[in-house]
Amino acid sequence: MSSLGQEELKLDADGYLMDPSTWTEQIACALAEREGISDECPLSKERMEILKFVRDYYKRFEAFPIIRAVCKNVGQEKSCQYHQFPDPITAWKIAGLPQPNPEVLAKIRH
Repeated sequence: MSSLGQEELKLDADGYLMDPSTWTEQIACALAEREGISDECPLSKERMEILKFVRDYYKRFEAFPIIRAVCKNVGQEKSCQYHQFPDPITAWKIAGLPQPNPEVLAKIRH
């Protein structure tokens, strides 16, 4: 567990947010810092657009979006995902989503 101002960041053993409904932009900043992605808060507009899209997609489909489609859907250059979050699992984690199961991990990695 990491502290975040007055709030507590409740994470599982692998660093995933235990209650995705508690996610905020401030929590995203703390998670990004833990993952070595950014030490600035707020996160850039481009990164936050990706995180919000991933969260929304997960809420609607309970799945990770096709990586190539993320950038198109947020109106960024087609390789934005790789520039902003080189590892899609890191984006998933910073977006405050639950730890993916092995099947999801396999799909994301390929």
